[in-house]
Amino acid sequence: MQEKVEHVLNQIRPSLRADGGDVELVDVKDGIVSLRLKGACAGCPMSTMTLKNGIERILKAEISEVKEVVAV
Repeated sequence: MQEKVEHVLNQIRPSLRADGGDVELVDVKDGIVSLRLKGACAGCPMSTMTLKNGIERILKAEISEVKEVVAV
């Protein structure tokens, strides 16, 4: 499943990088994806919204095994 998540993240990254940010996959365990927001995303007040309404929504739509996305 980690490879599937990385594949989807690679599709999302250009949008994050356009705003000076990025995302790093830390772990995938029991359907919970742990991510680290980097660059401009790390300190952005909208990072929670990006994580939940953006990245989590896309990952859940693409990979049925994903239950939740959390920031670490």
